[in-house]
Order: sequence, then structure tokens, then C-alpha cells
Amino acid sequence: MAWTFRGHRVHALRAAPAEPIGPALLLVHGFGASTDHWRHNIPVLSGRHEVHALDLLGFGRSAKPAGLNYGGALWRDQLVAYVQEQIGRPTVLVGNSLGGYAALAAGAALGDQAAGVVLLNAAGPFRQEQAPPGGWGAIARRTLGGALVKSPLLQRLLFENLRRPATVRRTLNQVYVDRTNVDEELVQAILRPSRDPGAFGVFRTVFDIPSGEPLDDLVAALTCPLLLLWGIRDPWMNAPGRRADFQRHAPAATTEVLLEAGHCPHDEQPERVNAELLAWLAGLDQEGGGSGPAAAGA
Repeated sequence: MAWTFRGHRVHALRAAPAEPIGPALLLVHGFGASTDHWRHNIPVLSGRHEVHALDLLGFGRSAKPAGLNYGGALWRDQLVAYVQEQIGRPTVLVGNSLGGYAALAAGAALGDQAAGVVLLNAAGPFRQEQAPPGGWGAIARRTLGGALVKSPLLQRLLFENLRRPATVRRTLNQVYVDRTNVDEELVQAILRPSRDPGAFGVFRTVFDIPSGEPLDDLVAALTCPLLLLWGIRDPWMNAPGRRADFQRHAPAATTEVLLEAGHCPHDEQPERVNAELLAWLAGLDQEGGGSGPAAAGA
């Protein structure tokens, strides 16, 4: 599906039944991932709903131009434009990790055009994390497994190591509790974009991504229901601590589901995530967004 944002090619997918019900869905991947990471979700979700997924600029099969200000503001605007130009009706934005931050920011910016936001172990800083060593820098350190370095040579060496198949598999094994779906298909889906021209330039920007709007402000600006699907054993995101932060700021229309999973619950436990998401979508109209934070057990 061809689409261009600010003159740059964006890879996107659409799948839908003959007569979709409810709002459209837009699925947003995390750092280093792509639309391929929704491989076990799109076929199920599109049995009822119009489902879209896209690769954020700098990732997957989308363009990786030099000179862009990669970060939350760019990806927020990309999602907002896609909803307005390609979907054209109320949409639920679903995001994992970095894609969760982008989905939340876009959901806040879209106002009534956002039918809901679903966060799966969302990245991004709360206000108390804005100053070093918090914010995106701390998240990048946890993701990359070490200190952030400024030397281009050291960054290049780190990049080359990270795109080795053995490194990708080892990293995935660290963040999946059930490793059944850490297969060759997933490893290659992550490796493939790293070989594109411009991939190293995008990778270097992780060392300089600005903190962006704090999650507190984005959650406060949200006017639609929020679903938090927590892989509670995520070693990167300190899920119990972040869950407590979200609970302090969650709007009334918030639902929580706890999953015995790691950083990418949609791929690790797709059957459970698909079922929870479909049930939540079915209840949006009946419940009018819910009546406050409610947790379901793992």
C-alpha cells in the first residue's frame, strides 16, 4: 500500500473483512521492528475490524532519509496524517514500546478522531524521568544493553554487532518469557531493514532523540478510552514500576490487563492479546469507555 509522508515513502498494510465492524485499528511497532511484528495479530483482528499497520519513518520498509529529526514528534505527526489521509474515520491506535509512545501522542493529538489507544509496554519518559539519566537515553541504554556512546566509530561497531543474527536472537530471548515465537522469521524481519541504506544513520539518532512530551501530559490530554496490556515480566521497561506511574496518571476510561510475558506481548502471547483486544473493542460502545482503572490478572 503506497503512501508518502512529507515526501518520504512509507510502507503500510491494510486488511479488513467485507463488512468491518467498529472503529479502524492502526498498529504501530517498536524500535527496530516493523509491520512484520504484527504477523500473529493482523490475520485475527482483521476478521472483524479494518486493520492498518505501518512502518515508522526510519524503520522497516519505510524510507530512512538522512537529516530528519527522528523522534516522538515526527512519528506522532506521521500517525496523525495517516489516520486523516488514509483511514478517514475514528481509529484505535495500538502501539508497542516506542510505537506505544507514538500511538499515545497521536491519540492525544487526534482528539475525537481517536476512538481509543492501546499500549503494550509503552516506552517514553514520565516527567520525573525528563532529566538525565531518565528519558529516552535511559530507555535506549536498557534496549541496547550498555552505555550510550558518542563516538561514530564505537556507534558503528555497536550497530554491526546488533545486526548479527546471533545478537538479534539473544536479545529477543532476553525479552520473551516464552521463546516459542523467537523464530527465524522474526530474526530475519528485524535484520532485513538493518541492511537498508540509511539504517546506520537512523540508528545513530537513538543517541540524540529528544525526550519529547512527558507521558503524564499525553495521558492527561487523552479524551478516548485507554487499554494497557502489560507484559509484566519485561526486563527492559521495569513494568511494575511503569505500571504504577501509569496508574497515577490514568484517565477514568482505562482498562489494564496483566500478562505473564515480556516486552512484546503481542508476539509472545498473540492469542491472549488478540482476545483481550477484541473483547475491549466490543465493549467500547456498551461501556462508554469504562468507569476507571481496572486490572485483570495474568
